[in-house]
Amino acid sequence: MRAARVSTFAYFALNGFVVGMWVVHIPEIEHRAGVTHATLGLLLLLLGGGAFLGMQVAGPLTDRLGTRRMVPLTAVLCSAFVVLPGLATSGWTLGVALLLFGFGNGSLDVAMNVHAVEVERGYGRPVMSAFHAMWSIGGVCAALVGALTLSWGWNPSATLSGVIVLGVVVTAIAAPTLLRPQPGAAVTDKAPRRKTSTRVWAMAVVAFLLMLCEGVANDWSVLHLSTILDAPAATAAFAYGSFATAMTIGRFAADRVAHRFGAFAIVRYGGVVAALGLTVVVFSPWIPLALAGWTVFGIGLSGCIPQLFGAAGHTDLESAGTNVSRVAGLGYLGMLAGPMIIGPLTVLMPLNFTFLLPVVFCLVASGAARILRPRPALVTV
Repeated sequence: MRAARVSTFAYFALNGFVVGMWVVHIPEIEHRAGVTHATLGLLLLLLGGGAFLGMQVAGPLTDRLGTRRMVPLTAVLCSAFVVLPGLATSGWTLGVALLLFGFGNGSLDVAMNVHAVEVERGYGRPVMSAFHAMWSIGGVCAALVGALTLSWGWNPSATLSGVIVLGVVVTAIAAPTLLRPQPGAAVTDKAPRRKTSTRVWAMAVVAFLLMLCEGVANDWSVLHLSTILDAPAATAAFAYGSFATAMTIGRFAADRVAHRFGAFAIVRYGGVVAALGLTVVVFSPWIPLALAGWTVFGIGLSGCIPQLFGAAGHTDLESAGTNVSRVAGLGYLGMLAGPMIIGPLTVLMPLNFTFLLPVVFCLVASGAARILRPRPALVTV
């Protein structure tokens, strides 16, 4: 079981690294494809659409084929597709590339989360949040490697091609230690289709709200400090940095908290803490206090999504892939919806006051945390 946990860490870190390498090369890819910022913004919707589609396809396939097949397959697929945006030379080729990359990323996201659920079930205690923390670590490593290769003047397509090699190597090393199907519960290619339960859909709605809030921090935290508090660019960057660091540290600690108090407590009180932190951001007239608010916001959100993914997977062991795909898919749509909701509101009010909407969403998610109580860690329905 320990080897399976280590291999799951490896796949989460790989996924974070792959996505991070795409992010750090966005300006170069945009220039090579010859598209404007506005066009890129529209093309990014294809990335999100591809990810959502990949999640919905990979979920049922994971139930049919098992994670031991699907995790390595989707890891290589995701690693291979990330090179495509670096090869794009026009808007339409970049659009196709982003659609395929999104599909590969979404597929891996579901498959590795389902395997994480299986590992957690084997341990008999919460371990999901630490896997998500490793995803963040992978992203940090990508930022460092990407900055280095860009400073050397390397072509993005060449650098991203190296990610394919990394994906194959990680898969070759980690795949043999993935969990095998349980005796008596062998995976078949004709697994029965089951209707997604109302409880899982409720988890998906909560994930939508919380990941929308996370998307607000990703997209607007730096702009908040620079436009509302007149922070220099270098200082404003610490807004997202403080949030992301708090998210990573919080996820490493969340499993112990969930083990002692349950997933219900993580979402219930995490939502309240996140709402408190973002409220401080809204009304803070000082940069240090605003940074503290973004940090508290990250701490509050850090453990919530992993608990929802885990609970969805544990709800029905034979439909874990489908259930995780529903929660992850709707949650991902929430992250994409953040910019579309906050942006138009800035026409009506200052940016900081638009954050009151995600404050409400955090409180609604906190109130809905009862769907996780009691924690269904080792129970089949």
